[in-house]
Amino acid sequence: MMGIKEIEAILPHRHPFLLVDAIESYEPGKSAVGYKCVTFREDFFAGHFPEEPVMPGVLIIEALAQVGAIAILSEEENKGKIAYFGGINNCKFRRKVVPGDKLRLETKIIRRKGPVGIGEAVATVDGEVAVKAELTFMVGKQ
Repeated sequence: MMGIKEIEAILPHRHPFLLVDAIESYEPGKSAVGYKCVTFREDFFAGHFPEEPVMPGVLIIEALAQVGAIAILSEEENKGKIAYFGGINNCKFRRKVVPGDKLRLETKIIRRKGPVGIGEAVATVDGEVAVKAELTFMVGKQ
């Protein structure tokens, strides 16, 4: 298990934009599984939506990308670098994510060529798919 301090040693993101609370498992360059415990105190719930709080889909995608970045940036040759978004393909939102949900975030790297790669990403709550997407990334210098 990797906690916030270990995550912050790999990712440049910080509160309020660090969207991963823990990493359960990872294999450098291959995959990572993490969690986001969604609480009512999240800043975005103040405006999305005040009457029915729903985690914005783009933030779920960002959380999946951060988990994928853990897999890529934990490789020795990528330490100290940044993983940038290159694209989002085949994205499907299948379920709302609301306060009290424990979001399981899994990203598997399925293709790589040089600094560019694609991750297959799935976010679930209690085994139910919330979001699925292919995320394209590029590793660059800080």
